[in-house]
Amino acid sequence: MNSRQATTAIHVTAVLFGLTGIFGELIQAGAVLITAGRALFAAATLLLFMSRAGHRPVRPGRRSLPVLLAAGVLLAVHWTTFFVAVKVGGIAIATLGFASFPASITLFEGFLFHERTRASEWAVVALVTAGLALVTPSFDFSDQATVGLGWAVLSGLSFALFTLANRKAVSLVPARELACWENGIVALLTLPWCLTEFMSLRALDWVWLFMLGVFCTALSHALLVASLTRLKARTAGIVIALEPVYAILFAALLFAQYPTARALAGGALIVGAITWSGLRQASAD
Repeated sequence: MNSRQATTAIHVTAVLFGLTGIFGELIQAGAVLITAGRALFAAATLLLFMSRAGHRPVRPGRRSLPVLLAAGVLLAVHWTTFFVAVKVGGIAIATLGFASFPASITLFEGFLFHERTRASEWAVVALVTAGLALVTPSFDFSDQATVGLGWAVLSGLSFALFTLANRKAVSLVPARELACWENGIVALLTLPWCLTEFMSLRALDWVWLFMLGVFCTALSHALLVASLTRLKARTAGIVIALEPVYAILFAALLFAQYPTARALAGGALIVGAITWSGLRQASAD
């Protein structure tokens, strides 16, 4: 993969990430079932990719198993809370709330890894917090959109912790196996809670689940990993920050879900802060 192909791959990845909320809206099922179906299709697809490449996953060792389990639990929480946010608050609110996760990573890294947080990183946290305040429809928890934003922020928090768990896991498990194991763990954790619900799924819901698991999960992961062989992680992060933009655009086109001017201003503040942070870090590398 050359640099141009890598750039194209990371933009396609951002679009696929943006479609996640769209499929969450389309699938007529609960958040746990959507999470389980997504994980099942993703794990099966990743296993197929590896088998075609002549690779067989290695059983996790004593050191890697607890980290994998922790990452799997956090990923299950992240996906489930995100899909609850989509169902309750809508795609725009869910995606913008989740987009706050880089600020959570900054806070958790400083606390868990005792890494010094720079003034510019505190500035990003402050801007993201201000953006979330603007995105919040009201501070009344009887407001569905406000409740949805709360679930979305929780999704971002769990994803931040998942990212930090992966920071440890990737040093213990080959990257090509990591996503497969994590999706398998998510499926095992969620299936017992929704197994009977699968019987009542519409045929079209199976199609949406397939696309969510194969394209928005397995393929997006493969493209992200492939693009990082040519692009810096910070550069990729700047492009991925466009995910809410794609999600809001798709939601407006497909479901006529239009965010308010205030929510758009808050979203611009969040995306702008994350992009600014990525640009600063990229120039410092």
